Parts: sequence; C-alpha cells; structure tokens
Amino acid sequence: MKISGFTIVRNAELMGYPVLESIRSILPLVDEFVIGVGQSEDNTKKMIEDIGDPRIKIFDSYWDPKPSGGQILSEKTNEALKRCENDWCFYLQCDEVIHETDLMRIKTSIQEYDNDKDVHGLLFHYIHFYGSYNVIAEARNWYRKEVRVVRKSSGIQSWGDAQGFRVNGEKPKVKPTNASVFHYGWVKPPQKMGQKKKLLDQLWHGNKKDKENENFQFQLQYGLKNFSGRHPAVMMERVRKQDWSFDPKKKWLQWNMKDLNYFASDIFEKVFKFRIGEYKNYRLLE
Repeated sequence: MKISGFTIVRNAELMGYPVLESIRSILPLVDEFVIGVGQSEDNTKKMIEDIGDPRIKIFDSYWDPKPSGGQILSEKTNEALKRCENDWCFYLQCDEVIHETDLMRIKTSIQEYDNDKDVHGLLFHYIHFYGSYNVIAEARNWYRKEVRVVRKSSGIQSWGDAQGFRVNGEKPKVKPTNASVFHYGWVKPPQKMGQKKKLLDQLWHGNKKDKENENFQFQLQYGLKNFSGRHPAVMMERVRKQDWSFDPKKKWLQWNMKDLNYFASDIFEKVFKFRIGEYKNYRLLE
C-alpha cells in the first residue's frame, strides 16, 4: 500500500508558512509528495527544491489574481490531488504539521480501512495555535476536527476554501485516526501575520482590507489557553526562535456578548457532552 502526500503553496516566505516543516513532518509516511507552487514574489520554489528529496514532485500552478472568495484554494488543491499517483492521499496545508509520534497511528488507520470502500477519508483532531507557540485556541469558532487523508478513487474533491472535501457534492464518510494536526496558521511575528492576512484577504476581497493589516496586533479572545504539550520535532527551531510575546489572558470585564455566548455553550457542552450547532465537513461512520 502506497501513500501520496499533497499540498499547494504560494509566497511561503512572505507569509511565514512553515511549509518545509510541514512537508518534512509526513515524508516518512509517504511514497511521493506532490506540491503545486503558485507564482511567488519570494524564494518559495527554491526553498522546497532545496529539501533535496526525490519523492517531492513540484509543479508550477498559476493562481488567478482576481478575488474568488477563497475558491482558488480548492481549485489549486484539486490540481495537486489529480497528480497524485496513489489511492490514499494525505493532504496537509502548508501551515499544518504532523507530530512524529502520530505517524504510525495514521499508517495503521489507513491499513485498517484500505479494503473498506465505504470509507472516503480519515479524520484528525486539530490543535490551533494563536499568537504564540505557547497558546492554543479552543473556543467553538475554531474547528475541532477535519479530514486530511482521502481515498482518491472515491471521487473526493477539495471544496470551498479548501478546508474540507466533498464526494459527489456530499460530505465524505470518514473514520477517526485519533491523530492530531498542529495548525500554526495564526502564530508568527505580528508584522508577518499582518503581511499574511493582507495577501490572503486579496484572494477573498481584492485590496479592500489592506489598510486593516498594516498594524496587525493579535486580539484577545475567549478560549485561549496555555499549551502544555510537546511540539513536533521539526517545529522546535521555530519555537525556540520566538522573539515576541503574547499574553492570552482576557479579564472578565473585557468580555463581550460573543464571549458570554461561548462561555454558556461551553457549560452546556460539559454538562450534556454535546456541542450545539457544530459545523462538520464530514459524516462519521460508526
């Protein structure tokens, strides 16, 4: 059984993406890694070429500069998926990293469901970092789980802004892996974060929000907690080099109505073991 990895990227250096760490985190698991590199104003392509692994297959991908509401991301992701040679394909966005301790767990899950054609993909837990490598976001506005390993022969396709997938327009049927994706999209120096938001907002809205990102500052929000776990080994150098601070504590007097609603929802969830109105990009098979 062979596995393909795939992703897309553009302006990784300008946007502060840990794309090299992301790729390296699943290279021990995959037989090839397909990556579509969009036209960039930095050294993105050379950075990836310099990894020097023959399993990495780079192709040039043209990104239409017109605002698309994020649709361009799923279009480019499907270009990469189409080029994958194997049926099981591991999609990892360029700000997502897999912990080395989860690799065997993921491989075992793929092997377990290899012959079950009802399984379109595999589900992962998410650890979202925000503002600092020592802070995670756990409020209900952050998704808890998402599909990242897919079965290509099911006809599965990236959908919307490429957060999730669809099979013939329906949410894919999936099984859990009990593995985690470490999501670093919201942790980088504030200036770099502002640059990233500026470039991403242009995909959705054109240049309408450029001024909002010039003096970006991480905002206090409900559900931020200190991270007590261990980062993937490939991320440790970035973690050690953090040269900015971010205090996640938000005092009660600073709470707004949204914070109060999140708090009430958390209480309900703890009591009834159910999250009200949680959006899921998948159908979990029993």
